[in-house]
Amino acid sequence: VQLVESGGGLVQPGGSLRVSCVASGSIASTNVLGWYRQAPGKERELVALIRRDGTTDYTDSVKERFSISRDNAKNTVYLQMSSLKPEDTAVYYCHADRILTMTHTYEYNVWGQGTQVTVSS
Repeated sequence: VQLVESGGGLVQPGGSLRVSCVASGSIASTNVLGWYRQAPGKERELVALIRRDGTTDYTDSVKERFSISRDNAKNTVYLQMSSLKPEDTAVYYCHADRILTMTHTYEYNVWGQGTQVTVSS
């Protein structure tokens, strides 16, 4: 079981970008999925999370700019980012608090490898 992010890159201030994360392996379902980010010299912080029922939470700095969504059938979570600012530059990590496998075991606190998002002109 692993989480694989994609979609990072370089974008100009005010631009948009979507990052994706797919949970791969023998997976039956995922519980809470989230996006975290870590900028150089800073601690990793929660950006947004989405529960299985679709309810969401966002950190204040990204509200009205970022949107998290998920496709349970594809075990995928997305983060649509708009009106990007240089301070959004960071490595973005996908996280799953709990994954149920096809063998009826649970994997807890699973992290992806991260994808770099750079906002710069």
